[in-house]
Amino acid sequence: MIAPSHLSDPAVRAFVTAVNAGDQDAFEAVLTPDATMSDDGSDRDVAQWADKEIFSSGGRMLVESESDGGHALVVNYRNDTWGEMRTTWRFTVSDDGHISRFETGQA
Repeated sequence: MIAPSHLSDPAVRAFVTAVNAGDQDAFEAVLTPDATMSDDGSDRDVAQWADKEIFSSGGRMLVESESDGGHALVVNYRNDTWGEMRTTWRFTVSDDGHISRFETGQA
């Protein structure tokens, strides 16, 4: 496993750290105001999805590997709703260092 503090990209590092801390303010701060996301190929509302899949269900990311300069992760993701599953995450980071889009799905 890769500790969040050792992830290559600062924005992705902040994203994972916020998720694991259950820190919704820090999570929102790392995203652009118009950030988008998809889950298993379907676009979702970021705020609604994050509340359901991360913050109200104790979401945690255990990073198995990273690639693409730290913008792609393989993660053992767990929450109280679905249990643990192996997932992929891909991040688009804007020029100002915020995440403008993330995509997740089963690995």
